[in-house]
Amino acid sequence: MFRRARFAELIGRQLELFERDHGDVVADARGRLAEYNRAGRDEAEELYGDYADAIETGTEILADIRDTYMRTLDEDRAAIYELEFNRAVAKRLPAFGLEIENR
Repeated sequence: MFRRARFAELIGRQLELFERDHGDVVADARGRLAEYNRAGRDEAEELYGDYADAIETGTEILADIRDTYMRTLDEDRAAIYELEFNRAVAKRLPAFGLEIENR
């Protein structure tokens, strides 16, 4: 019934590397969200757009990591890996997890 994620260790390492190598992207997204949350009504729309752009950048990098590894797997394993990767991103980096399935 409960099964261990097949790719959990690998995905954990991949996300650690993302956070280390692209910490600026993560920090930028957090910073832009904070700016948006502090903004007045007149600035909010533009600042939210900046935040969405930062999230898109991080999500694209994560999708590239995922897709590159998926190409090394057969179709069945690739589907499992993709699902596990997307879930791990949503859990560990929730802001980036909102769009990862659409990439």
